[in-house]
Amino acid sequence: MGQRITVDPVTRIEGHLKIEVEIENGVVKDAWSSGTMARGFEALLTGKDPRDASYVTSRFCGVCFSVHQMASAACLDDAFGAQVPDGGRILRNLLMGSEYLYDHIIHFYHLTALDYLDIMAVAGYNGNDAGLNAVKDKVVSLVKRGDTYPLTPRYEPDEFSVADPEIVTMAVSHYLEALKIQVTAKNMGAVLGGGRVPHYQGIVVGGVTQIPSPEEIGRFKSMLAEVTAFIKNVYMKDVLLLGGPGGPLFPLAQLGVGGGHLNYLSYGGFPEEASGKEMFFKAGVVRNLHLDNVQSFDPDKVTESVKYAWYREQEPVHPYDGEQIFDRDKADAYSFVKAPRYDGMAFEVGPLARMLIEKNPTLLSLVQAGAKPGAVARHAARMIETVALADQMQVWLGQLIEAQGKPGFRIHDTDHWEVPDTAEGAGFYEAPRGALGHWMKIKDKKIANYQAVVPSTWNASPRDEKGVRGQYEESLIGAPVPDPENPINIVRVIRSFDPCLACAVHIIDPKTNQIRKFRIG
Repeated sequence: MGQRITVDPVTRIEGHLKIEVEIENGVVKDAWSSGTMARGFEALLTGKDPRDASYVTSRFCGVCFSVHQMASAACLDDAFGAQVPDGGRILRNLLMGSEYLYDHIIHFYHLTALDYLDIMAVAGYNGNDAGLNAVKDKVVSLVKRGDTYPLTPRYEPDEFSVADPEIVTMAVSHYLEALKIQVTAKNMGAVLGGGRVPHYQGIVVGGVTQIPSPEEIGRFKSMLAEVTAFIKNVYMKDVLLLGGPGGPLFPLAQLGVGGGHLNYLSYGGFPEEASGKEMFFKAGVVRNLHLDNVQSFDPDKVTESVKYAWYREQEPVHPYDGEQIFDRDKADAYSFVKAPRYDGMAFEVGPLARMLIEKNPTLLSLVQAGAKPGAVARHAARMIETVALADQMQVWLGQLIEAQGKPGFRIHDTDHWEVPDTAEGAGFYEAPRGALGHWMKIKDKKIANYQAVVPSTWNASPRDEKGVRGQYEESLIGAPVPDPENPINIVRVIRSFDPCLACAVHIIDPKTNQIRKFRIG
């Protein structure tokens, strides 16, 4: 039996996650992913007015708030029979695009870049760039004062860490620049009609609530240009410098560390026309990396298993029939995360899935150069789609300006605001972290059942009835861990998915509605 080590909590992610691995001969032989916090929001929604759902589910998370509001509104659109007019569709796309821009920038610079940099190399910078020398002086002064947060604590740099003083110092300077640019990106949605950040107020069943003024559109356009310039001149170049062919991280990409099941799923996101059939991010299913056979997504094939999750025993069911009754004493369970499966199989969702399903030529060129699906490829895919989305937002903004000048411009289907007596609805979207689905049943004009299957549920799931590992778990198999005291490759792999386990520490007792607090571990 190999040596078992635990990383708990995995830091620099959203939410609480524990990873356990078994190491044998310097590589991971087995792995377990455990979400150690429960989310009780779905239970809270039962019996409520369905129109409250988009506001309540936005509170799932303070980072990816708007995509839950968006998926919930799409779920309501489906249940109410609402047809979102073009004005509402375009504004929704721009609001969601704003979330992608800030989210992906934060993930690369502030959550994962430190996994690949030997920060202390900054002290060796001997160039003449005044800005980089200022960065060096600041970091060195912090080290002397013993105040190096958030750059430390860290795992010790290894053979894959970048230690070139000029590259590392430049990367740290971009880390600082990204702190400012993500604020601009985050505020874009508030300017265009979200109302505020986080937790937009303007996305509702049938469309959106506010037509932006010419001044607001002008401000949004200026902010988008500023953020796009950073994405193309800094973010894109940094990812290619570090992880592209010839870059210091390309050997890690060639090893394919963090590959996993090689099954990829996308619901599709950013509708390009009213019916929603044409999407900017296409829906699709790829099994075992067979890119020559991208299949259509069938929502009826989604199920959730709770075999190894802290929920009451239940056979795998479609989310319409899911429930949220906790069983903290359940034998063999090890996570609050359920195990979603598509057609009975585990899938990865997120940027790598989207760009593979798209057969994006930039990503495929990296594959042709020798990169394999894994941690480094996920960072590349995330950058590639950020560049593409920033460009497309310029197109949508032009469409909005043109449409606003025409008679009959509408942003909301007001004919379908009233709650139906009985209905079912499903809303699908592509969150920055991957496929997001909300399902709702309505009875007597109230929510009878509400279930959300979020991206990190797909990726962070525990095993299912067949004993098949979730994507995090499978992606860790074979990861090199030559020093169990320094499992840096484990966090590199996990953080490459951009985990978001957050939501709530409170659990609703199904019998008494008493709110309980649990100390886990």
